[in-house]
Amino acid sequence: MKFYIVDDDRNVIRILSNIIEKNNSFEVIGDAVNGEIAFHEIMIMKPDIVLVDLLMPIMDGNILVKNLKEIQPQLPIIMISQVMDNQLRSESYEAGIEFFITKPINKIEVEKVITKVAKQIELNNTLSSIKKIFQTTDNQSKDQNIQYISKIKNILGTLGMLGEKGTNDIIEITLYLLEKNNSFADYDFASLENKLGDNAQIVKQRMRRAIKSGLTNIANLGVQDYSNDIFHMYGGILFDFSNVKAEMDFIHGKNSNGGKVSLNKFFEGLIYICQTE
Repeated sequence: MKFYIVDDDRNVIRILSNIIEKNNSFEVIGDAVNGEIAFHEIMIMKPDIVLVDLLMPIMDGNILVKNLKEIQPQLPIIMISQVMDNQLRSESYEAGIEFFITKPINKIEVEKVITKVAKQIELNNTLSSIKKIFQTTDNQSKDQNIQYISKIKNILGTLGMLGEKGTNDIIEITLYLLEKNNSFADYDFASLENKLGDNAQIVKQRMRRAIKSGLTNIANLGVQDYSNDIFHMYGGILFDFSNVKAEMDFIHGKNSNGGKVSLNKFFEGLIYICQTE
């Protein structure tokens, strides 16, 4: 994930660079102290994420963001400033920024924001790849796949699972099963290794962790409000209710172990929802 930093304070650039590059998957490929220089370099270097200071000489942050978005509307931009003026902040969001980080720089806040944006980019790239895989001359099939992706994302988002490492695997496998009209029990994990490039057991482990996160979130909803519609809608379809109850008891401190997840139950439930809703 490539970053570009724009700030008229070299010390801020240094601090942000150190925070970003502590993650081995992140790299700062360039920086500038004013918006005019930054605009031309960003057009050439094509970073994945840009961090921009609001108040700068020659070209301020909001103008730079507007100019960048006119040419690269999908480019994620994070605004950085000590300015607390709500009007200026509102203008920044209207210009197209994703998040606003307040100075002085807080290491934890920066790490949290850039990781969240990076995960969203990865998810969007994966979904884009999935759409390409399922491209077909049949417009109806293409529209159906897009609808399925939207449904799956909505379900996983409701469960608080988006951003988990196993989410992309779940999306791809569910789409495959829907297209082939197969059950998860019949899924060929040998073909999965060829598609995803990972050992089948590693992929299963990633998915279990992601689904476990969904189980915990569902159980928490039940603990807070047993009549919650989402709790009743998904609790019995995607998870065995006995495991939801066990997870709730674990949250209450009644059990030393929480509920378990079943890949087969989760996928069959996910397919059922996609096909019926």
